[in-house]
Amino acid sequence: MEIRRTVGGMAVPEKLQTIVDLFAASPRAVKLQALLDYSRRLPPLPPDLAGNPDLLERVDECQSPFFLKAEVAGDGTVEMYFDAPAEAPTTRGYAGIIAEGLTGATAEAILALPDDFYAAMGLSDVISPLRLRGMGAIVARLKRQVRQQVDAAAGR
Repeated sequence: MEIRRTVGGMAVPEKLQTIVDLFAASPRAVKLQALLDYSRRLPPLPPDLAGNPDLLERVDECQSPFFLKAEVAGDGTVEMYFDAPAEAPTTRGYAGIIAEGLTGATAEAILALPDDFYAAMGLSDVISPLRLRGMGAIVARLKRQVRQQVDAAAGR
């Protein structure tokens, strides 16, 4: 997966940077519609996780119930799983953006991702500060889970 540098020199995987750039260039109404589109594209949980919220971590900073799980594979790539109710389209949309933009990403790429990469998308035009805080928490939790697994695999 190719890493592209963003403004400020932060590392963002190219697929995710493309999404960030598209949102940044879009008017407010298009950003809202795009979030709704990404909410519908969020992959469902696999059968072993569906209906088992205890296997996922809740992100309490999100206004709506939101759960995630990250699994670092032997090759260093990360599988991500997200669960949010359909009644939370902005949160689901953000999860859909992460899922699509980070598919195939390595643990290293995820750990280098700025927690607030969404700021460059211009989402503050369409989302409340409280929801934006939840978005930052989602990325922070994802990175924490990845870091714990990387450290455990390295014997730290």
